[in-house]
Amino acid sequence: MEYKETAIQGVWILEPKVFNDARGYFFEVWKQSDFEAHIGKVSFIQDNESKSSYGVIRGLHYQKGSFSQAKLVRVISGKVLDVAVDLRKSSPTFGKYVMVELSGENKRQFFIPRGFAHGFLVLSKEAVFTYKVDNVYAPGQEAGIRWDDPEIGIKWPIDPADVLTSPKDLKAKLLKEAEVFD
Repeated sequence: MEYKETAIQGVWILEPKVFNDARGYFFEVWKQSDFEAHIGKVSFIQDNESKSSYGVIRGLHYQKGSFSQAKLVRVISGKVLDVAVDLRKSSPTFGKYVMVELSGENKRQFFIPRGFAHGFLVLSKEAVFTYKVDNVYAPGQEAGIRWDDPEIGIKWPIDPADVLTSPKDLKAKLLKEAEVFD
């Protein structure tokens, strides 16, 4: 696995070494000792999976305070654009984002530490998305920022009229109104 730190400190792209042959392929998805050597200790406690169709944007989600979650995300099938937005007020990259394409083909992974909002756009007919988290889901502590917040200015490659999102995500706050991290 190759670990590449992004322009935002703490956010990493993991490029696997995939071994292909006539039977198919093999690769290590996650190895604790390597992960800790490059990124640090993160105690993942749960794996989640979702399936979405073209044009779906899930996010920008996060949990507040001590319920914040670090995530290691990847796509099993299909293709998405995945985004992490820095919500650490004291960070020099506060309000900035990193975007990466994840697909079943490239098998790339994206590590998002605590203190970030996370979301993705499905670019394929459908996508199966999976992620590890290091903290439990706490419904009373969930929060979101609008996917189209002009202050963040995410350059989603889709006509806004074609976006499918949840009613909850449509009611999400703008960054300037959101509860962020110190």
